[in-house]
Amino acid sequence: MEDESVAPVPNPRVQQRLFELTRPKATEDGKKKAQNALLTEIEKDEMLPYYNFLLADPSFAQLVPNKPELIKLLEQKNKAELTRLQDAEKQAEESEGEVELHTVLKQRAMYLAQIGDYNAALSAVDIALEKAIGLGSKIDLALLRIRLGLFFGDTDVTQQGITQASELIEKGGDWDRRNRLTVYRAVYAASIRDFATASKLCLEALSTFTTTELMEYEEFIQLTVLMGMVTLSRRELKKMMEAPEVLQSIEQLPHLQSFTSSLYNSEFAAFFRALAEVEQKYLLPSRILATHAQYYVREMRILAFAQLLESYRSVALDNMAAAFGVTTDYIDRELSRFISAGRLAAVINKVEGVIENRRPDAKNAQYSRIIKEGDVLLNSLQKLSRTAL
Repeated sequence: MEDESVAPVPNPRVQQRLFELTRPKATEDGKKKAQNALLTEIEKDEMLPYYNFLLADPSFAQLVPNKPELIKLLEQKNKAELTRLQDAEKQAEESEGEVELHTVLKQRAMYLAQIGDYNAALSAVDIALEKAIGLGSKIDLALLRIRLGLFFGDTDVTQQGITQASELIEKGGDWDRRNRLTVYRAVYAASIRDFATASKLCLEALSTFTTTELMEYEEFIQLTVLMGMVTLSRRELKKMMEAPEVLQSIEQLPHLQSFTSSLYNSEFAAFFRALAEVEQKYLLPSRILATHAQYYVREMRILAFAQLLESYRSVALDNMAAAFGVTTDYIDRELSRFISAGRLAAVINKVEGVIENRRPDAKNAQYSRIIKEGDVLLNSLQKLSRTAL
């Protein structure tokens, strides 16, 4: 029997299907498939409250068909299960012990989360936590709170659950729950554009991933690679690329292998093509990453430009354009934008048609640091001498 604590509740595929249905550039065929998949998941998980929520929202009601027969079926199933749980809770209170009562309360919280009754599920989690026996059960409920927050896009509830679960795990949580929380935190960090934290946490969980209630293993590898590419140093990137878990999966993930290898090997034209494919294949279709797609692509372009420029004191505009497989005008526009924003330490010499690298070398940086620290020390000595007088 599947452990309730790691069941996909609420089912993350449901919100992904809804996202696919609402994408502005989705094709009619794609919308139809997403609609059918969404209704299938809603029926399978008996999600009447969630279905009613969609039908009541004008932005979703136009996309999700109103099926009275489905509503009637789900009403019957919800009523039967909630009645069963209510009777079981009453029996546990009257003639059974605390363990049996907590089991029923936890089942009730899980079922309400499964059917998408958000507020009722959160209240049920709080009630179950009050009666929880054992640290493991409390952590399971905190993890359920995180999943609810991630499912409904509620950052406050998600952060509250992460804080709660972290505190409980520090009191003695087992390694499996600790690893699950690491993945939860990684997904949350990615969703709020904290890519550095997401990358660190993904790499920590890479060899111990079991969190299939949140995402499939291949999805986790995708997230690990995408977060690593935008945040890791060249040496760290090489280590990630050579990780056994990445090596055994990346060939089955279109474009990701060329995305990583082309940047590492400074094959910039191939990298630009792979970046465009990654945007369409992995960023825009992702409910977690779609809102950050433009930012992510921009950061990756800056990273690639900086990687080429740091190898030279100056480089001709047309040579750089050729290296990236784009026009000189495009390179001129992009570099002008990033230089003026302070993202690239370079200047464009229009007369000579070259980009001059202005990145300070290590010795200049050390010299500047010494001067700065020396000024601080002198100021401190002056203040001390005035005090002594």
